[in-house]
Amino acid sequence: MQLTVLIDNNSLVGSYFVAEPGLSLLIEDGDSRILFDAGYSDGFLINARRMNTDLLKLNWIVLSHGHFDHTWGLDALIRHRFESISQKMDVSRPTLLAHPLVFDSKTVSNEPEIGMILSRDKLARHMDILDSTEPLWLTDKLVALGQIERIFDFEQSDPIGHRLTGGGSCDDTLPDDTALAYVEDEGLVIIAGCAHSGICNTVDHARRVTGEEKVHSIIGGLHLLDASTERLDATAAYLAGLNLESLYCCHCTDLAAKIHLASQCPVREVGSGTRLTF
Repeated sequence: MQLTVLIDNNSLVGSYFVAEPGLSLLIEDGDSRILFDAGYSDGFLINARRMNTDLLKLNWIVLSHGHFDHTWGLDALIRHRFESISQKMDVSRPTLLAHPLVFDSKTVSNEPEIGMILSRDKLARHMDILDSTEPLWLTDKLVALGQIERIFDFEQSDPIGHRLTGGGSCDDTLPDDTALAYVEDEGLVIIAGCAHSGICNTVDHARRVTGEEKVHSIIGGLHLLDASTERLDATAAYLAGLNLESLYCCHCTDLAAKIHLASQCPVREVGSGTRLTF
């Protein structure tokens, strides 16, 4: 499997790729090409072009959850596809996989919308839509984890605004949050979008889904912004117990969390343009 960071909060020295507070990853496993999240803007497309990476031929688009910094880039992708089709270029029709609640509107404070800005019906004109709360294998080795069970008390967090559903609203605890897991010979590679469910809950869920206990690497957002010392201590202890080969702390992980985790875990540098092979 080859994983390319199309957009992240960081841009590495000497790379000259765009960065933004969002996340988008391209995963290539055999003949399958999976776009995991689409960031906030067209930044991921700009970087893909600079890397000579084709996003017109995708098998899957997987959304980690419905927030703007992971989904609003879909608008730019649809424009890119439209312009390419108009030039009679070869464009695939991917399947978009997400939790059923990913299309619900989300609000916080004075912001009228922090969730999806494209409706399910509109997206269905450009791609096939598959919503599921259950795990789904995308390739022989790569699985979308479905709705993640939350069992660790230290990863309980406050709701982020409200989710509008069924004519009403409720506190948004991000039940639509999900992740991917890749099964390789050395163990699991956990690929998280934002890990609103908690990265430890995500890892634990991936172990149950795959039946694989060993975890080789983790990459993605860890949802550790302004985290309490107690949460950082418990998270670092859990991850240290995995004996990871590498931990790539991406989007929504602040400097204090990275420093805290690096005291016990093999934290590696990562940013827009990073390419990893597992």
